[in-house]
Amino acid sequence: MNIAIVAQDSKKELMIQFCIAYCGVLAKHNLCATATTGKMIADATGLKIDCLMPGATGGEEQISARVVYNQIDLVLLFRDPMVKYDSETTLNDLVRNCDKNSIPIATNVATAEVLIQGLARGDLAWREIVNPQ
Repeated sequence: MNIAIVAQDSKKELMIQFCIAYCGVLAKHNLCATATTGKMIADATGLKIDCLMPGATGGEEQISARVVYNQIDLVLLFRDPMVKYDSETTLNDLVRNCDKNSIPIATNVATAEVLIQGLARGDLAWREIVNPQ
């Protein structure tokens, strides 16, 4: 499966810890991430990650476009609801595109854990019908 990873600045460390905890599951899938987040996760875990542009300068749009073209099967987006970012509209577009295209998305660590556990159990195998590799 193709998994996209995005973390706002205040959530990057949490995303890194999450990826360390679930490295075994994530290693079985194709990962892409916004530039800084991807590099930080790759450095901490050794996971192979396709690093896109930095989030605020186009990386979030790249992921959103991949969602629209059904090239992403799962999105992990750790955002801070208490901080207003310049890219707020872009993130809302990403969430809307996931909803429109039935792409599972986690916007916090609790939901991410449920989705990753489901991924490990095979609960997301229906995505392989929609998006065959």
